[in-house]
Amino acid sequence: MTTDPEFPSMFRCPISLELMENPVTVSTGISYERRSIEKWLFTYKKTTCPATMQLLSSFDLIPNHTLKNLILSWRAQHQYPSPSSPASSSQHLQLTSIFSSIKSSPFKANSLKQLRSFTTQNHSLFIASGGVEALRRIIIDHSSDYTAFRACEEALGLLNALPFDDDDESIELLSNKDIINSILVILQRGSAEARLHAITILQRMSTVNPSFTDQLHQNGFDAFKSLLDLLSDDISTRLSSSSLDLLLTALANSKPNRLSAIEAGAVCVLIELLPDAGRHKGERTLLLLKRLCECAEGRRAFADHGLGVAAVSSKIGREFDAETKLAVKVLWLVCSFLPTKKVVDEMMVCGAVKKLLGLIHVDDGQSSTKEKALKMVRMHGDSWRQSPCFPCELRAVQYF
Repeated sequence: MTTDPEFPSMFRCPISLELMENPVTVSTGISYERRSIEKWLFTYKKTTCPATMQLLSSFDLIPNHTLKNLILSWRAQHQYPSPSSPASSSQHLQLTSIFSSIKSSPFKANSLKQLRSFTTQNHSLFIASGGVEALRRIIIDHSSDYTAFRACEEALGLLNALPFDDDDESIELLSNKDIINSILVILQRGSAEARLHAITILQRMSTVNPSFTDQLHQNGFDAFKSLLDLLSDDISTRLSSSSLDLLLTALANSKPNRLSAIEAGAVCVLIELLPDAGRHKGERTLLLLKRLCECAEGRRAFADHGLGVAAVSSKIGREFDAETKLAVKVLWLVCSFLPTKKVVDEMMVCGAVKKLLGLIHVDDGQSSTKEKALKMVRMHGDSWRQSPCFPCELRAVQYF
């Protein structure tokens, strides 16, 4: 009778004491099996490192690819049972049969639906058997033929259901330009469900690789035009919210993406969304608008829009909440770098100046928001004082 070899202690999860499959590292530098540490942090609501009991400075879980490759190499060398070994040979045969039928059948969507039910309980087996590559081949075949396009949508939904985030080979396959282009086609022409899958996959990929969304601008402004169309769509709030999240990710640090979004009309869309946006959506919309106004092209588009100043000013409250801070930042960017007469006059007419003066006189100490409000009043105070709308009781106050 043979026994499995004892694996090195460094491969053992400190929580489950089992051989790790997907090791991740916490802020203390200790690695754990992902499932175990997620349960510790998010199910049991712990805030410490289980091994050292130190408080965690963040709850980020960083995939430990080096350790994972060492474990896989050790498994292969010692013929240690793989994570998917409990799957019977019949499951392997079934999966091979489905792959074969998908490849040869002109009606791939039906086979993919069958495959979806199979992979629900066999994610690891599916990925290890080359399932992501099989889906990739289907997704890149987004011809004008309706049947092929439906198969592409079905494959995208199946891909989104897979935990591919920690599999290096899968990430490499999905970073290919061909599949990104195909996902963007689905984003433009797919069903509502398929578009949601497309956005979610793009967001997941950008989480694994923050520079992933830098590729979006390479398709011109079409990708951003599609996201903005979904953002403006009142039919699906989930699609709209997901589009906003992906735009925030894509425009976080990429100037080319920002310029493509501005060219696609992002500033206009965001301004028109603001008046009816609730607090949470309003904050994210203003954050996106602020990022665009950090570019000269974005400020120009804002200044040219007839409702820009009024829409942003409507989000300035009496307290220094997130909406107020972001709205003041947007106005400050425009007032500082593109102070056209039109913008300056509109700030007085729509009540923005009165709100800025109110913030300056709020007794809550110093803040960057109050400082920006004060700078704007100093820059344009002489012009605003000449307006009959300027508060009479503040005409004699000197803001120096």
